[in-house]
Amino acid sequence: MFDYIIIGGGSAGCVLAARLTENPDIKVALLEAGGADSSAMIHCPAGMAVMAQTGQVNWKFDTVPQTGLGGRRGYQPCGKVLGGSSSVNAMIYIRGHRADYDHWAAQGNPGWSYDEVLPYFKRAEHNERGANAFHGSSGPLNVMDLRSPTRFGPMFIKAGEQAGFRVNPDFNGADQEGVGMYQVTHKAGERFSAAKAYLKPHLARANLQVLTGAHARRILLEGKRAVGVEFLQDGQVKQLKATREVLLSSGALQSPKLLLLSGIGPQQHLAELGIESVHHLPGVGQNMHDHIDVVQVLDAPKAKDLFGVSLSGMARAIKGVFEWRNYRTGMLTTNFAEAGGFIKSQASEPIPDLQLHFVIGKLINHGRTTTFGHGFSCHLCLLRPRSRGSIRLASKDPLAAPLIDPNYLSDPDDMERMVRGFKLMRKLLAQPAMASLEGKELASCAAAQSDSQIEQFIRANADTIYHPSGSCRMGNGPLDVVDAQLRVHGIEALRVIDASIMPRLVGGNTNAPVIMIAEKAADMIKIGQHTQ
Repeated sequence: MFDYIIIGGGSAGCVLAARLTENPDIKVALLEAGGADSSAMIHCPAGMAVMAQTGQVNWKFDTVPQTGLGGRRGYQPCGKVLGGSSSVNAMIYIRGHRADYDHWAAQGNPGWSYDEVLPYFKRAEHNERGANAFHGSSGPLNVMDLRSPTRFGPMFIKAGEQAGFRVNPDFNGADQEGVGMYQVTHKAGERFSAAKAYLKPHLARANLQVLTGAHARRILLEGKRAVGVEFLQDGQVKQLKATREVLLSSGALQSPKLLLLSGIGPQQHLAELGIESVHHLPGVGQNMHDHIDVVQVLDAPKAKDLFGVSLSGMARAIKGVFEWRNYRTGMLTTNFAEAGGFIKSQASEPIPDLQLHFVIGKLINHGRTTTFGHGFSCHLCLLRPRSRGSIRLASKDPLAAPLIDPNYLSDPDDMERMVRGFKLMRKLLAQPAMASLEGKELASCAAAQSDSQIEQFIRANADTIYHPSGSCRMGNGPLDVVDAQLRVHGIEALRVIDASIMPRLVGGNTNAPVIMIAEKAADMIKIGQHTQ
């Protein structure tokens, strides 16, 4: 018997397990469907490229066919391992814009304004630059500048300056706008996932039990109170009970799935699948949205120190393996997306609505397609898409993948911003600072010159940049799923704590915000312990 059961060992689950077990009298079980984060490909930052190729420690979901993408299915990878997506992502530390959190609070969610969440970002963070008004230096999560940056990030930044964008040394400081180098969740040349930061230091705690290979099937309910979880492990169906609360932290794709499997969600959808409705909550799975992204790829065959598949590239990689294994320095400490920026699609925008990720290699099909030769890429990401989709069940089989429908580009405003942004990205990459690379756009991209051609290129090539959110939205409206304390409406002793609760996507990468959400949730849970 446990006080709390946490379903999902990703970023939020690791934070919750660490913080709640600080009290030795509180017993916690953490369930993770994947395994331990033991692979060297996880710990070596550049190993993410190999993991993309192999699909290692990844759920490898696909979307339903997307009308906005010409009927293509999008790719939806997420981590299936301790640390979740923080063990497989590009390790960029970004919080989003101040206005994002003020918007959450304005939607009827007290306690979630920027000034109220900033202390939790700082509590989580150990920034190697040191503490200041915006950063912490004593938290578990190590944040640092790249240990062995390449020469290409500064070139990109100079090109951005030439294109009219200001240089920003800290995207998480007083102002987000501009171009600059990204800080990363690394430590001493290794990936520093949420599992490394929060979970591994405390595995010896007697009041913490971590179960891997544990695939949740449903939340156990007594009436309308959550009392435990049923899961599959080693081919056997097992159950655990919780005396206080069940904490669902399975992410924006799988938290709504588990609620639906447990009879919590739209009654009609449950009836169609033969699932008994325990609680009609129509917003479960609604409001799902994601950062749509398109990549411009350029050949640069003369720049042999860019990542690429060639004889010289292989020789450099062998040298890089030796250097990383012995010194934790060198080319394999890269996160590939070393530099980037936050820009406005037009001058009248009040805050940046687009994000750039500059990649020191040719990135095609999420890195799953091997491309020969050397080159570079740039992502264009729409930060606050208006398009909304859903998460639904394909069947009542708990092992079946959910039906993921981001409904990309269904709102015309999204495409208009993407087209404007694509032209800005192309302008930046054409600046004199990049000229020495002699980059040439791939033919399919180079052919897209008019607005209508650019739109067709986007529809044929755009996809996720891995930030699904919103499918268990926080608020008090008819389609909201959790309240401002992250408690599921109408169900006792059940909270959802992950990116699914975001009322609207933040303007940036989502891992740091999820860690903040879990830090804040842990405090709310502890306060609740004293009032029970």
